[in-house]
Amino acid sequence: MANTGDLRAVAFGATSILLVGASFPVTGLLEGYPVLSGQAIRYAIGGLILLGVLLARGRRLPRPGLRDLAGLLGMVVAGMLGFNAAILIAERYATPGFVTAVVGCTPLVLAIAVPLLGKRRPAMAAVLGAAIVVGGVAVLTGGGSWHGPGLLLALACMAGEVLFTLCGIGPVQRLGAMEASTWASFIAAAGGAVIATIVDGGGAWRMPTLSEGTALVVLGVFVTAVAFSGWYTCVAAIGADRAGVLVGLMPVSGLIVSVLLHAQALTVTAVVGAAAVAGGCTLGLYRRRVSDRREPSEARPVPRPVARQ
Repeated sequence: MANTGDLRAVAFGATSILLVGASFPVTGLLEGYPVLSGQAIRYAIGGLILLGVLLARGRRLPRPGLRDLAGLLGMVVAGMLGFNAAILIAERYATPGFVTAVVGCTPLVLAIAVPLLGKRRPAMAAVLGAAIVVGGVAVLTGGGSWHGPGLLLALACMAGEVLFTLCGIGPVQRLGAMEASTWASFIAAAGGAVIATIVDGGGAWRMPTLSEGTALVVLGVFVTAVAFSGWYTCVAAIGADRAGVLVGLMPVSGLIVSVLLHAQALTVTAVVGAAAVAGGCTLGLYRRRVSDRREPSEARPVPRPVARQ
């Protein structure tokens, strides 16, 4: 790490990804609840919490411009509602391990695509670190298998994960991490509610049980409000190409929670995969001091004061 600010940003990003990975068992509590309305409720909770924090800090929610709306819609359609729907459908044609392994390629895609979009060469440390993370995730998940459209659906999941970060770069740069997360949450909540009502009618809005309600609150507070703003704070501070390696921590977090809940045994293979992910993250986050003098770009915007959370 080059400085304390980078360390703090990485802590935000890593915590966000770990929260997402640890939430998988919580998401399982919603298996019997309507998917789209559940997503709408979750994002509404997250958006309201983020708005409350902004107002409590004496800040207002800025009005997004047309470019911001385009990016926010990309975040919502591809990275939020679309990603969750793709995961559910993909697991009908592929094992969870296979889908996770394909989504685990996200760090490598970001490490290469983000610099190229910013008209600069990919950093060798970021690419090598991301490649090690991808390998570690594959070992950790066991690879898995697929049939029919399973591969294409898994690739769609990965594309959603990539676009969630790429589409957010511009809005985060212009609005701020917490502000962009707030708008994205509200848009996802409204969109999910409309689609749920059209698709499921009145059945979309049944009262959740105690366990379902608890799951929705946990997802809204920690996996939406905290994780979204923390992730985009990290991306704004160190760049999406370097931050992307942290995505590999998601299955590691899921493994730890599964082991603690006695839902999965801890194997040597899993430990080796997790160690590879950790090593890849360390390498991918490395940056020489000279790189601090690079000009800001869409891929590595100027960090905003919102990083102080």
